[in-house]
Amino acid sequence: MAINNFIPTIWSENLLTSLDKQYIGVANCNREFEGDIKGRGSSVKICGVGDISIGDYVKDTDMSTPQDLSDTVAELVIDRAKYFNFQVDDIDRTQCNPKLLDAAMKNAATALANEADKHIFSLYESAGNTVVCDLTSSDNDIMNSILSARELLYKNGILNYDDIVFEISPTIATILFKEMSEKLSYNNELNETGYIGNIAGCKVYVSNNVTVNGGSVSEHKCFMRSKRAIAFAEQLSEVEAYRPEKRFADAVKGLHLYGAKVVYPNEFVCLDVQIPEEQ
Repeated sequence: MAINNFIPTIWSENLLTSLDKQYIGVANCNREFEGDIKGRGSSVKICGVGDISIGDYVKDTDMSTPQDLSDTVAELVIDRAKYFNFQVDDIDRTQCNPKLLDAAMKNAATALANEADKHIFSLYESAGNTVVCDLTSSDNDIMNSILSARELLYKNGILNYDDIVFEISPTIATILFKEMSEKLSYNNELNETGYIGNIAGCKVYVSNNVTVNGGSVSEHKCFMRSKRAIAFAEQLSEVEAYRPEKRFADAVKGLHLYGAKVVYPNEFVCLDVQIPEEQ
């Protein structure tokens, strides 16, 4: 890539496309909002509508006056700003694959996606409910805990199979496959996106970015949630190519702004799976 061939809009769009392909936690969030992201500290409006009242219809009788809908507005603050800044020496560029910078941009997208996913999975304390599964005791069964978490969502009206995701760490995925492979249908066509199959009416995703708190007992903060429980907004505010003053090199830098907020905590359960560290 030569600097004079660099078109920021196209590179930004390509980088966002690459981010979307890498996301797991972010991909399972609500990402449609009002407002422009102008910089770190700006906010995005998240609008919701109140419950609709239902009445009995009686023939030849007037209905009640139309219900005034109440709306709710929450603010999602863009409080995260991550950047990348890399260069390729002119000699390296001429001696190596000419697509070196393209590959570097894809790696940048992977790194940015991991940071955003880690932020999503750090929100476990904002879950409306927590189910603890203590596998240090032989009396506990992970499937019972999964069903308990799913029951909480059922009781909160989350019935649609396509709307429920269950995000787990690789260690918990291994336990599930070992103990209940007959209950978890494996999907090797979509496993590049982290999706490995279905269990208890949930789509199961595996991510290295699920929070794991270490110690003599490791706590794996797995998520079971609706796809609107957590809101996410992002913007690549800057993607620039430049020539470093003290190098013969092409360089690219970019700034990724984003924020996340738990907006429907009752549609979000943290399944805290506790296992001995040696497992």
